Amino acid sequence: MNKPVIYALDFDGVLCDSAVETAITGWKAALQLWPDMTPVFPGQRLIDEFRRVRPIIETGFEAILVMRLLHEGESSDYIFEHFAEIRPTLIEKSGQSIDGLKQLFGEIRDAWIHDDLPEWLTYNPLFPGITEKLRNLENQGHWFVVTTKQERFVSHILTANHIFIPGDRIFGLDRNKSKEDILIDLVNYFPDASMHFIEDRLIALLNVQKNPQLKNVKLLLASWGYNTEQDRGEAERKGIELLAIENFII
Repeated sequence: MNKPVIYALDFDGVLCDSAVETAITGWKAALQLWPDMTPVFPGQRLIDEFRRVRPIIETGFEAILVMRLLHEGESSDYIFEHFAEIRPTLIEKSGQSIDGLKQLFGEIRDAWIHDDLPEWLTYNPLFPGITEKLRNLENQGHWFVVTTKQERFVSHILTANHIFIPGDRIFGLDRNKSKEDILIDLVNYFPDASMHFIEDRLIALLNVQKNPQLKNVKLLLASWGYNTEQDRGEAERKGIELLAIENFII
C-alpha cells in the first residue's frame, strides 16, 4: 500500500515570487536606519541587482542590509560573494539587533498592507500555475507551509488568491524554530506518511539532509526559485531531486 504524502512547502521562491516586494520593503526599512538614503525607490535597476543577490537571503530582514549595500554602490556580485562576512558589521552599523531588524521589517510591511493592500499584493504574485496546483493538492493530501516569513503575510497572500489554509498549517518566523525542527515535528506527527520537502534554497535542503532524524524525507529543489545554476548542479550531485515547476504537484 502506498503511503500518503505530506508536502512541506517553502513559501518565498517556491509558491510566491516576492522578490520585488522584499526589495522595496528592505529599502523602506533601510530609510528608517540610514537617513542619507534616497526616499524615492531607485527603480528597476536596483530590482534587477536585488534579484541577483536574492539567493543568499535566508530571512526577509536581510533585505534591509542588501539594499543598504546596493545604495552604497556595492555590486551584486560583491554582495553575493561577501555577504556572510560583512553581515555582522552591517548589523552593528544599523544600530539594531537581529530581532530589532526583524521587527522593523515586519512593521514596514504591516504599514504598507494597511495603507494599500492591493498594491502590496501585486508585488507578491504566486508563480504561474501555483494557484491551481495548490487547489489540486487539497485532493491529494495534507500540505504545510514551512517558511522564514512571518505567518500573517503568508495568510494575506494565500487568502487573496482564494487559497484557504488553517493557521496551524503555516509554520513561519513566529514559531522561532528551524525548518529542520518543524519537519521533525511533522514527521513525528505523521509517522505513516511520506514527507516531501520542497525548497528553493540549497543550504536549507542540505541542513535537512544532514539530520539523521529526517533521513526519510524526500528533498526537492525548486528550480524556478531563488537559486543559481551552481546550486542546481550541486543539488543533483548531493542526490537532491531537481524539480521543474511544470512537474510540481501534477
